[in-house]
Amino acid sequence: MPIRNALTIDVEDYFQVSAFAPHIPRSEWALRECRIERNVDRILAMLDEHGTHATFFTLGWVAERYPQVVKRIVAGGHEIASHGYGHERASEQTPEAFFSDVRIAKLILEDLAACAVSGYRAPSFSIGEKNLWAFECLERAGYRYSSSIYPIRHDHYGMPDAPRHAHRIGGLLEIPATTLRFFNRNWPASGGGYFRLMPYGLSRWLIGRVNAVDGLPAVFYFHPWEIDPAQPRVAGISAKTRFRHYVNIDRMEQRLHRLIADFSWGRMDELFLGRN
Repeated sequence: MPIRNALTIDVEDYFQVSAFAPHIPRSEWALRECRIERNVDRILAMLDEHGTHATFFTLGWVAERYPQVVKRIVAGGHEIASHGYGHERASEQTPEAFFSDVRIAKLILEDLAACAVSGYRAPSFSIGEKNLWAFECLERAGYRYSSSIYPIRHDHYGMPDAPRHAHRIGGLLEIPATTLRFFNRNWPASGGGYFRLMPYGLSRWLIGRVNAVDGLPAVFYFHPWEIDPAQPRVAGISAKTRFRHYVNIDRMEQRLHRLIADFSWGRMDELFLGRN
């Protein structure tokens, strides 16, 4: 039997991306064209076509304004998990503010989904060596697992010396985004940006190699805005940010269809918590 991997979606809209924060203040979020409903519906249709279930790490901000998105995700047999309330990086919050953020997000999602929310993913993988106190906050808020560390080097996030696979931190299970150990370095094998940038064959090889060599599930993630070439373009951003956000965005949906067909996928809670 092939190893079943975890397919995850970070439910946030294009104007909530951390790299756009200097250009789109939070006060403007409610004024922006929100495209989350149509994009999540396209993802749900894609998953249904392949008979695949996934985990949706959803912002409380999105859930409050578009409750039917949460209800359609749950109705499709997928897991609802938390991405915090307002996409504030954990590394830029105090412990008190962070606890309040993750607690209110959990309550909102549980009320709409009518089920327990077990998982959390920090915006921009913003838990690292300097804010490990965040795990105690998550445990206190009632979460059972986190997927908030990416064990790579990156200019905006990353904890390259962290364990590459699921491990306990106190009473919480941390399940990192997937990397491949190669030439004494961790290489990213997950994530929409890397997936859009690399040739599809390389992404497939990386995930397959993790399954074959480590004998463990991979954790792959992407965002709804990454399948939306028609999203409004943000003015004034740097060339680097523009490239990262928009590269190969018109090919993303087709590549996702190939990826879902080439591997076996499932929900985080079923794979790592044993929930069926």
